[in-house]
Amino acid sequence: MKPTLFILAAGMGSRYGGLKQLDGVGVGGETIMDYSVYDAVRGGFGKIVFVIRRSFEADFREKVLKKYEHVIPVEIVFQELDCLPEGFKVPENREKPWGTNHAVMMGKTAIREPFAVINADDFYGKESFRILATYLTGLEGRQNDYCMVGYRLGNTLSESGSVARGVCEKDAGDYLTAVTERTYIIRDTDGKIKYRNERGDLQAVGESTPVSMNMWGFTPEYFDYSTEQFVDFLTKNRDNPKAEFFIPFVVNNLITSGKVKVKVLDTPSKWFGVTYAEDRSGVVAKLEELTENGEYPRKLF
Repeated sequence: MKPTLFILAAGMGSRYGGLKQLDGVGVGGETIMDYSVYDAVRGGFGKIVFVIRRSFEADFREKVLKKYEHVIPVEIVFQELDCLPEGFKVPENREKPWGTNHAVMMGKTAIREPFAVINADDFYGKESFRILATYLTGLEGRQNDYCMVGYRLGNTLSESGSVARGVCEKDAGDYLTAVTERTYIIRDTDGKIKYRNERGDLQAVGESTPVSMNMWGFTPEYFDYSTEQFVDFLTKNRDNPKAEFFIPFVVNNLITSGKVKVKVLDTPSKWFGVTYAEDRSGVVAKLEELTENGEYPRKLF
């Protein structure tokens, strides 16, 4: 069975000001998500599942799903604030979403095979999807053997300013040992990549240092692990209206407890996205160049 691609799209309505404003950055007006679906299909994925909010279901079906339904099976699931384990309710002062791993938990009803998780608004590159699909295909029938695509840091920077990245540490077998969130990474005037450390100093880091761009691979028991940790998270954060339940938080806990292994898959692909408004023109130019070079057709779907 081919793996499933799970796309986190529940934030679309707020981040883009509604689906009518989904930004067309491709040569034919395609969104970045269109490129991800195209790359997933040719990379070896067999189904696409989107997690969205119910408030824009009708728009999403009309403006997004219709493009893909003739190409690959698609499903949608829903993330809402009140999607909580039994015994919990939404605190009165809670407005912020519960975070990326809560969104992942919504896939339990639709996914029963190895699956990948990506953001809706990041460009990951065709090689990353091929590498991830190949690894996940080999996991069918196995448990507790996960993976993440480790991007080379130099391939993920913005030309418009600093970025935040999850810097990864791995062992000799390329298994993840830790992810450390670095909130300020930039290419300095001397051409070297540097991050701001705990003391506030800029510290050099290698071009090929693996970083997480939220491109993960799991098997279905991950949903049960997530539920267990979410109960603990909710118990500890009853009085914190801004606390979020992120994927690296869950993965780190599973690694340190020895329950799972996470293979770091190196990719030559270059990540890009619109971190700053100034990035948009660069994204348009890069997609135009990839199209001119024959990487993509002028019309994806």
